[in-house]
Amino acid sequence: VQLQASGGGLVQAGDSLRLSCAASGRTFSTYNVGWFRQAPGEEREFVASTGWRVETTYYSDSMKGRFTVSRDNAKNMVYLQMNSLKPEDTALYYCAAGLFGGSPPTDAHYWGQGTQVTVSS
Repeated sequence: VQLQASGGGLVQAGDSLRLSCAASGRTFSTYNVGWFRQAPGEEREFVASTGWRVETTYYSDSMKGRFTVSRDNAKNMVYLQMNSLKPEDTALYYCAAGLFGGSPPTDAHYWGQGTQVTVSS
């Protein structure tokens, strides 16, 4: 599976942004997919993930209620809708497939390149 993330940018606090991740590979629909982020000087952090069923969607506590992860298997796409953005959401956001490592996941088999999200105060 190859992943290509896009949609990052510079926004103000309180704004919304939607990240997209285009996946290639015929087996995409069989993987759980999600997003991680990494701020400068910080460790990589789990953001959200979803399996192929909506009831298997998980969020980091700090993003629950503000972020929504979704997927469109017909289009091989993964999305992250981010609302009420805060300056502390500033980070490089990575899409990933085949997440593992516990609850929350800590790693993934496949990674996209990061897309930068910067939230100004």
